[in-house]
Amino acid sequence: GHCVAEVVQKTTLSYYRIDRAVMASNRVSFSSSVIVFLLALHVSDVMSFAVRRGAALLAPGVAARAIGPFASRCWMSAQDIEKTEEETARIKAEREERKAEKERLKAEKKAKKAAEQAAQELADKIHDVTYLSYEEQDKYEKFGDMTMVMSRSRSGREFVKVEDLGVKHQPGDTVWLRGRLQSIRVKGGSCFLVIRQDSFNTVQAVFFKDKENPEFSQKMIKYLKTLTEESIVDIEGTLASSEVRSCSVQNVEIMIGRIHSVAKANAILPFLVEDAARSEAEVDASQETDRPFPRLGQELRLDNRWMDLRAPANNAILRVQSMVCQLFRESLYSQGFVEIHTPKLIAGESESGAGVFTTDYFGQTACLAQSPQLYKQMAISSDLNRVFEVGPVFRAENSNTRRHLCEFTGLDLEMAINDHYMETLEVIHSMFRHIFTGLESRLAKELAIIREQYPSEPCTFTEEPCVLHWPEAMQILKDEGFDIGDGMGDLSGSMELALGKVVKAKYGTDFFMLDKYPITVRPFYTMPDPDDPKYSNSYDIFIRGQEICSGAQRCHDPDLVEENLKMKGIEAGAGLEAYIKSFRDGVSPHAGAGIGLERVVFLYLGLDNVRKASMFPRDPNRCVP
Repeated sequence: GHCVAEVVQKTTLSYYRIDRAVMASNRVSFSSSVIVFLLALHVSDVMSFAVRRGAALLAPGVAARAIGPFASRCWMSAQDIEKTEEETARIKAEREERKAEKERLKAEKKAKKAAEQAAQELADKIHDVTYLSYEEQDKYEKFGDMTMVMSRSRSGREFVKVEDLGVKHQPGDTVWLRGRLQSIRVKGGSCFLVIRQDSFNTVQAVFFKDKENPEFSQKMIKYLKTLTEESIVDIEGTLASSEVRSCSVQNVEIMIGRIHSVAKANAILPFLVEDAARSEAEVDASQETDRPFPRLGQELRLDNRWMDLRAPANNAILRVQSMVCQLFRESLYSQGFVEIHTPKLIAGESESGAGVFTTDYFGQTACLAQSPQLYKQMAISSDLNRVFEVGPVFRAENSNTRRHLCEFTGLDLEMAINDHYMETLEVIHSMFRHIFTGLESRLAKELAIIREQYPSEPCTFTEEPCVLHWPEAMQILKDEGFDIGDGMGDLSGSMELALGKVVKAKYGTDFFMLDKYPITVRPFYTMPDPDDPKYSNSYDIFIRGQEICSGAQRCHDPDLVEENLKMKGIEAGAGLEAYIKSFRDGVSPHAGAGIGLERVVFLYLGLDNVRKASMFPRDPNRCVP
């Protein structure tokens, strides 16, 4: 009995220790069968100990009766352990099978859901539209981005102009329209778009949810929400009567039936066109409000000039520039002139005192032409007695002012004269009158738009040329308090402005001419005044007190040209030698002028900077874009 009690005590203690070890471990997991197995092994050891101890205390029969049943139970436990492991393996296999089946069903469900989602996305996807033919357009989706226009076909669509809506095209008409998306507003089942053409013609287009076709309406609205401002879009729709005060077309709007994006703009733009279209006065007035308008700097505008030119006034300025060229040509053609095109790569300087851009010309140094001056004069020697040119002019002058550019468009003319350079001034005056009156009559709409953002008044001018002589101009400036010294220096900007102010008050004109400049401030090809060689037969022309044109009677005598070159310290290179030789072969007396196109536009419109009148200006700090 003592031995059996000791066995039970050791067995209980061993079980307790194993149980505690298993419970304390976070890394090892024991099953109950493993614990039983370990206990059985330990019991066998304990029983061996008991037999040895009991043999000395008990008779063999007593020992067998005391220990036998317990040993038998331990042996039966080992068998049970073996069976339990087999059962555990079976249960584990069944569990793994159930787990695998569960994972399979889960994967099937997931795959089915993904397939349904993909099918729904495919059904909801807005596909690109390849529009090939108007006759087959019923086969195409009524919304979606247009595939890239690559000249695949002529679709047969007839696009209309926004400005003709409500005039040539009336309510009930179905029209195709291509324009730029100026703005879009989506509210519930309603969409309002403003479409812009040519920068300042706008029309409203609308789409309303169709209760009879909700699926189509939902997809159309979904597509409209993807459109970005400033994108190019094609719209087919029916005109309907409407009162729209916010657009240039105010009596009709377009009921959208079909819309396609032709070219999408970035969602984030450098600035908004509506911000670029505000006047300085409007921006200034907003600064004291809760929602001040942004002030767009000149550099930001010029860095993104294509955006800046979408503003109605800025776009209209370039149309004015184009019209000035057209009117310039019209006037001179009507007066017997021939248009010429002179070289822009020349061997030497064409203007004394003006900086040049040089470049390598196959091992020689060439210059970009500062003007077509020499070639205009050689055209007169070629018996082209009246010539003009519209072309680029390059000046390498580091002038960072509001009225200077390093590259501009020159409007140049040269003509043979009979007796006096006034013949040329009369031609120029007639030409400018044609330009001024033509701008006001042909571009009234554009000028109104420009003057709304950049206020100015039409340029005033006289019927006959208003010509001041140098001495009179010097007296005016002296009376205005300017220190003119000996009166032989060139005019400063402030002097020009003061002179213009007095001339406007005295003669009632913004446009006038000043002749008889001192010979020392004029180029070498200028004819001296026959009465006083300190002066010259030269002239400048002004608008609103600022110079737009410089000209003169030219020296047509080769010896006098060479004398002037020596006086000014200029060497006659290869380019000038050919120029002088053309005079030695006989040339008519002649005079002419060079006009800066951008400066004419800038001053006629009363702008604050010549860069506003240049499409992509070039100055000492800007050569891009």
